[in-house]
Amino acid sequence: MLSHLREWFQQLRDFARQGRTWIQTVAADSDLDPFPLRQTLKGYDGEMLKADCRSGLDGALLAIPQGMAFAVVAGLPLAYGITCSAVACVVGALLMSSRHSIYGPTNATAFMVSSYFASFPNLNQMASMPMLVFLVGALLIFGAYFRVADMARFISRAVVVAYLTGAALQMFAHQLPVVLGQQIATPPGKPAARTLVSDLHEVLGNLQAIHWPSALICVLAIGCYYGLKRFGKRFPALTLTLILMSLLALMMNKAGLEIATYSDLSFTWRTLLPPFPDFTSGRASAQFSQLFGLALSLAFVAMLENSAMARTLASRSGHSVDANQDMLSLGAANLACAYLSGMPASHSLTRSLAAYESGAVSPVSAIVSGVVCLVAALTIGPLVAFIPKAALGAMVICVAVALINKRQIHISLRATGADAVVFLTTFIATLLVPLHVAIFTGVGISIILYLHKASQPSLVEYVFNAEGNLAEANQGGRQHPAISIVHVEGDLFFASADLFRTQIQGSCTDPNLRIVILRLKNARHLDATCAMAIEELVRALRADGRDLIVSGVSKDLYRVLKGAGMVEVIGKDNLFPASPSNPNLSTRNALRRAQEILGIKDADVRIYYDPSKSPQSPASS
Repeated sequence: MLSHLREWFQQLRDFARQGRTWIQTVAADSDLDPFPLRQTLKGYDGEMLKADCRSGLDGALLAIPQGMAFAVVAGLPLAYGITCSAVACVVGALLMSSRHSIYGPTNATAFMVSSYFASFPNLNQMASMPMLVFLVGALLIFGAYFRVADMARFISRAVVVAYLTGAALQMFAHQLPVVLGQQIATPPGKPAARTLVSDLHEVLGNLQAIHWPSALICVLAIGCYYGLKRFGKRFPALTLTLILMSLLALMMNKAGLEIATYSDLSFTWRTLLPPFPDFTSGRASAQFSQLFGLALSLAFVAMLENSAMARTLASRSGHSVDANQDMLSLGAANLACAYLSGMPASHSLTRSLAAYESGAVSPVSAIVSGVVCLVAALTIGPLVAFIPKAALGAMVICVAVALINKRQIHISLRATGADAVVFLTTFIATLLVPLHVAIFTGVGISIILYLHKASQPSLVEYVFNAEGNLAEANQGGRQHPAISIVHVEGDLFFASADLFRTQIQGSCTDPNLRIVILRLKNARHLDATCAMAIEELVRALRADGRDLIVSGVSKDLYRVLKGAGMVEVIGKDNLFPASPSNPNLSTRNALRRAQEILGIKDADVRIYYDPSKSPQSPASS
């Protein structure tokens, strides 16, 4: 035993040294902070410490049974869930920017692990877990370095609101068999991914199995919790409720009512030490190829859960968060779990809400929670084992209710039609499919609607007015049919290429038109697809005896055109760069070039206007 511990501590020291060096290197090459907790602790006083200790104690009492439950869902030993709940929140708290985030095993990650290994029965799950968790941590750290979490801003807030609402209902449904004391038989093999519909079906199909004393404990626990909450955050309502319910359950058990508790909770140092990742064995490369896809999915879901929940809590408490900093902290937490837990960690919705509701003011609450969780599992486990399962399930339900924000739901449904579609699609998905599938569904719908909106550039034709300024012409106005100035505003990327080409071709239906001047001063994000569309337009116009001139070309657009070989196709004489000092200068020069091609000295300009667009004058752009 002593030799085993010595070897383990030596490996732990080596890992800590390498991990610290790695994280410091990543932080030094970016704007990430290698130790943001020092900023949090400035001005930290005794009252704040008391609040964090109360909150940490509440979180620890939730962490032990919740970790056990998620370990069962993932098909792993109970110790993996306990150590993941402890290690992840302690290590993550050292690097996170959020004040209330708590890391540990979650519904989504446990279901993903379970379903993946159920699909590959020949894959040794226990031997693969250390490598899997290591890969998740490494991917999150690399993602933080490359600021992948910034992509979360492209996800509609309606997705987050719907996901949290659905997750709250799922948490409620998952606890129903527990609080009702129903003994529902688990099908043989690994547990399948559970949804709200499947949980309700099981509960309603086993109404005759309700254990009424457990249901009474649930009702009393909820009443006690909200009653204590009325006294404010000075009292640890969750902790006191669980203590009172434990005493009540003890008396009821003596009376022969048989209240279910966590009586099988027993751990030792040996059972808490999982195997370390082995990169020297011959199967390491095979494990990497087999597990990389799952690790990538776990990392992505963990990043989305972390960003969504951290932003939600930050908006409630009035502070800001750095999504990439939190992604780094979650990566470090998973890296530590690879050596000390053996189970992937994400952002725990239940425990984070419990921390916020219990009055946590800093990440110190997470550190207290993790330390108490580990110490409790090893020392006072017999006392924690007296907690009634129905009482703890009732506390999870109370915390889940706090996730539902009626005001945000109202805004999401009433703001715009697109927001309502995103919210309803994501919410319905959370009820019918596993949470990790639901959030991917919501993100996909959100991105599709964003691309649809961004893929509609505005095309309006302009003329130089009597004052010599470029201005929108009156609808149907026409001075000379030979030249058309088309002002393009918006994103010119792959999704807008067809619409862009169609609108330009529509303005070229007049057989008298000879020159098209594309004014790209306010066009952005030109890519290969739109470059090809412009090339096709140039060749089509020239095949018909016409020509294309491009004005207002920014440095970024010129770089793309040059890289794509479009400068030669359009012709250097037909390209006019934008002038920051005079936005209309490039268009004037393009107009002179058009006059030169037509062999005239003073050409009037034909104006075409698309009435389906809401034009914006470019004169001041």
